[in-house]
Amino acid sequence: MFQFNRIKRLPPYVFSIVNNLKHEARRKGDDIIDLGMGNPDLPAPEHVVGKLCEAANNPKNHRYSASKGITQLRVALSEWYKRRFDVDIDPETEAVATIGSKEGLSHLVLAIVEPGDVTLTPTPAYPIHPYSVIIAGGEVRSIPIGEGINFFDEMEKAYKNTWPRPKLLIINFPHNPTTECVDPDFFQKVVDFAKENKLIVIHDFAYADLTFDDYKAPSFLQAKGAKDVGVEFFSMTKSYSMAGWRVGFCAGNREIVGALTKIKSYLDYGMFQPIQIASIVAFRGPQDCVKEMKNIYEKRRNTLISGLKNAGWDIRHPRATMFVWAKIPEPFREMGSLEFAKTVLKRAKVAVSPGIGFGEGGDEYVRFALVENEHRIRQAVRGIRQLLKTS
Repeated sequence: MFQFNRIKRLPPYVFSIVNNLKHEARRKGDDIIDLGMGNPDLPAPEHVVGKLCEAANNPKNHRYSASKGITQLRVALSEWYKRRFDVDIDPETEAVATIGSKEGLSHLVLAIVEPGDVTLTPTPAYPIHPYSVIIAGGEVRSIPIGEGINFFDEMEKAYKNTWPRPKLLIINFPHNPTTECVDPDFFQKVVDFAKENKLIVIHDFAYADLTFDDYKAPSFLQAKGAKDVGVEFFSMTKSYSMAGWRVGFCAGNREIVGALTKIKSYLDYGMFQPIQIASIVAFRGPQDCVKEMKNIYEKRRNTLISGLKNAGWDIRHPRATMFVWAKIPEPFREMGSLEFAKTVLKRAKVAVSPGIGFGEGGDEYVRFALVENEHRIRQAVRGIRQLLKTS
C-alpha cells in the first residue's frame, strides 16, 4: 500500500536472525553465552556514576541542554586530544558532542552527502558506515579490508576506478569487525591523498583506548593537514564503558563540524545534561579505570584465543578492539557464516555475529565480542570444542 524507497534500499538486518534464535533458546531455558553484540558488560566508573546521580538531583539540569554539547564538555574533549595526541582542537568551532558516535556519523553523512554522491567505505564494515550513505541517498563503493590486504592500495584503486569520483571516505581504525590496525604514516598518506583528490575523510575512532600488546592507536587528526580534509569521531562507549549513556563527539575540520552542528540544531536538543556533566568528570578524572578495562579485555582475548587454539581453531590475536575476528574452521566454511553462527548457537550454546552481516568479504568469518567474563568464555570454549570434534 505504501512505498518507502529509502527503506527499501536497506537489506534485512542479518544479526536479528541470530538474536531471535538466541531469545527463543533462552525462553526454552537454554544457557546461551552471548558473544555476539559488542555491548560492554563492565560498569561505568564509580566516580562518573556518582557525578551523574549528583547532577540528576539538580532540577536545573532537567531542562533542554545544548544541541552541540555544553561548553565544558567540548573543552574537556579538546583537553583529551591535547593530552593524548598533542592535537589542538578549538572547542567552539572544531568540536560538537553527539548522542553517540553512531547518531553523529549518520547525521553528518545526511548533511554532506547528496543523491548520487559516491562514498568509499571498507568491506566488511560496521553497518552504519555504508548504510548511512544509503540512507542519505548516496552510492557506496567498497574497499576490501583484512589480513594480507594493503588497504591503502585498494583505496587508491577504488578511487581511480570510480566515476563520478568519490566525494567521501569513511574509515575506522582500529577496525570493526576485522580488528585491523594502522600506524601514523597510514593516516598521513590518507590525508595527502584526500588533499590531492578533494576527498572528505571521516574517521571513526571508537576503539582508541582498547589496544593490546603495547600497541598505541594513532589519531587521524595527528596527521599533518588532517583538519583540512576531515573529522574524527570518538565515543565514551568503549573507553569508559558508557554504552547506554550515548556520548560521542565529532572533531576536526570546522566546516564539516559546522555542517553537523547545524543539522543537529534542527534535530535534537542534545544529551540529558547530567550525562554531559558526568562525561566531563570522566575526561578530567582519574584514568586508571580506562587502563583496567583495557586489561580486562586483553585477558578475555587471551582466554578465548588460547582456548580455541587448544580446541583446534587457530585464530590471530587482535591488537585492538573488543572483538576477535575468526575465520571459520575449514570443515564448516562452506556453510557460510550465518549457518555456522546458527550451528554454534544451537549446538555449543554460544552466540556469535555472522561475518556476512558486515558485508562483502565477511562470509568466511564470525565475530566474537569479549563481553562475558573469563569463566563464561571458558564455558563457551568447552561448548565450541565439542562442536569442532564432530567435524
